[in-house]
This record gives sequence, C-alpha cells and structure tokens, in this order.
Amino acid sequence: MFVAAPIVGINYGDRLGCLLGASLLLGIINAFIRPILLLLSLPLILVALGLFILIINALMLKFVGEIMPCFEVPGFWRAFFGAIIISIVSWLLSAFFRAAMDVSTCSRIIAKLSVCGAA
Repeated sequence: MFVAAPIVGINYGDRLGCLLGASLLLGIINAFIRPILLLLSLPLILVALGLFILIINALMLKFVGEIMPCFEVPGFWRAFFGAIIISIVSWLLSAFFRAAMDVSTCSRIIAKLSVCGAA
C-alpha cells in the first residue's frame, strides 16, 4: 500500500496513520471477505483465465476507500492499477522472505548435523 498510493494517486491526506489503518483494513478484508468473493465468482475467474481476480482485488481496494474517510481511491482504474502494484510488491516480499527463511533453515540443519558429528 505504501508503494502503490503515491504511484497511482490514491489520496490518504499525507497521514501515515491513515495509510497504516487502510493497510490493516485491507488485510482484514482480504482475509475474510475476499475468499468468499473468489468462491462466488469462480466461474468468471475460470472463463477469464484468472484475470477476474485483478478486478476483485481492485474492488477490495475501492471498498477500503469507501469505508475509511481519510483514504480516497478516486476511480476504478486507479484502484485496478493500485491492486496490481500491491500484488506485485506482496509477491516480491513473500519471495524474498521465503528465500531468507530457506537459507536460515538450511543453516540450522547443517549446524545440527555438525554438532551430531554427521557432517
């Protein structure tokens, strides 16, 4: 959200608290409402080869803008491109942290093996 807001023109009143609150609310909505919407729109997702998921993500971002008065998403297309940017940044961060966890896990296994005398 921190990356997408300035790029696509989402207005949050230059208040960090508003952006943090919107990020938290988007996370909660994505955890509870988005799975239901994905299940209900499964036929559209299959017909559109998964591209309808981008529309659902944009609607979730627009919904957060409707709930929070300090967070304004000025149109569907800004929500659409903002959702794409948020998805890309989320994917990159999860890939980075997954790789970091894999390296630390391997290091612990090697350390345990060397302590046991197996290495």
